[in-house]
Amino acid sequence: MSRKWKIALAVVVLVAVVAFGLRACGRKGAPEETRQGGQDSTRPVPVTVESVTTQDVPVYLSATGTVTALNTVTINPQTSGRLMSLEFSEGQPVRKGQVLARIDPRELQAAYDQAAAAKKQNQAQLQTARDTYARLTDPAYAPYVARTDIDTQKNLVAQYQAGVAAADAAMQAASVQLQYTNIISPLDGIAGIRGVDVGNIVNTSTTIVTITQVEPIYASFSLPAQDLSAVRAAQARGEAVVAALDSTDQHVIASDGVLDVVDNQVSTDTNTFRLRARFPNTDHVLWPGQFINVRLQVAVIRGGLVVPTQAVQRGPDSDYVYVVQPDNTVRMTNVITGVEVGDTHIVVTKGLKAGDRVVTEGQFRLKPDARVNALKPGQAPPEPTEQELQQAIQGQRGGRRGGPPR
Repeated sequence: MSRKWKIALAVVVLVAVVAFGLRACGRKGAPEETRQGGQDSTRPVPVTVESVTTQDVPVYLSATGTVTALNTVTINPQTSGRLMSLEFSEGQPVRKGQVLARIDPRELQAAYDQAAAAKKQNQAQLQTARDTYARLTDPAYAPYVARTDIDTQKNLVAQYQAGVAAADAAMQAASVQLQYTNIISPLDGIAGIRGVDVGNIVNTSTTIVTITQVEPIYASFSLPAQDLSAVRAAQARGEAVVAALDSTDQHVIASDGVLDVVDNQVSTDTNTFRLRARFPNTDHVLWPGQFINVRLQVAVIRGGLVVPTQAVQRGPDSDYVYVVQPDNTVRMTNVITGVEVGDTHIVVTKGLKAGDRVVTEGQFRLKPDARVNALKPGQAPPEPTEQELQQAIQGQRGGRRGGPPR
């Protein structure tokens, strides 16, 4: 190779080295958004923010319970006979004193009439015996009557008196049996399905119907033994309010229950104790045998700090939230949580104060000291301006031109 070609080759190499160096310097000094493919890391991150509020928060204990009737009565006849009619509708309310069924009364009516006739007969004989005894003991006739006849007549009066009393008792017994032919409801309640049809011969072992009292009504449930002291304290303060929730979707169906009974012992098998709540149930939303979820209030946290549940994040060491500072940057704050407030909020017992603004949506894009655009719940971030769009497009182009070869 000639000297001239060697010099030309050296110049070409020198030019290539200088061009590569200039290109590297240009990439190193490029804006942050260019190096990151057009994404501006200094641009505020849009997040949803809500303030920490204070409110009185009830503390609940929950359990699965069973609805039980206040009273359940099986209606059986108290006398035998043919069933003449049923005076109730199955599944419908009945009132105390209402006639439920009627039994053929003719045989018992005849027995009552017979006892009444016997009473009248004995009363007539008693009156005759008394008149005879009065004449026998009259001073004008007494000297001519044997003492034995007087004693006999006296005993005859006593005999007829006993006969009248026996007939009277027979009448009362027949009257009671006659009343049993009208079967009466002993309480207000709901009639069940009838157990016999009209025309059948019934007796004292025949079930006519079952009446269930549903106003008021009970709910029975169990709680762990460690909750016993809290329950008893709430009952003593009068704060043991009970609500019944649907067993499927957990919505409240009755909220006016009160704790009625705490059982007097803890089960050694399950380490639980039984409780019973009482509901007025005037609208009949609770039904005997129904499975429900029971929510028992045992305390109220006065002025509790409440935040949306989604604001609390789970960390490796503790729970934390992102708190928005006055300069619209965020700091990560460890918190201790307490009881849940419904399905959407939770009590924070340590780490926050009233009025703090916490991030509820968009936490996955944050890190400590990140700048944010705080939005209200439901508020959308503003649309980017034309200038911001052009800068983003240019940044993406610059990133592609300045990127390493693939």
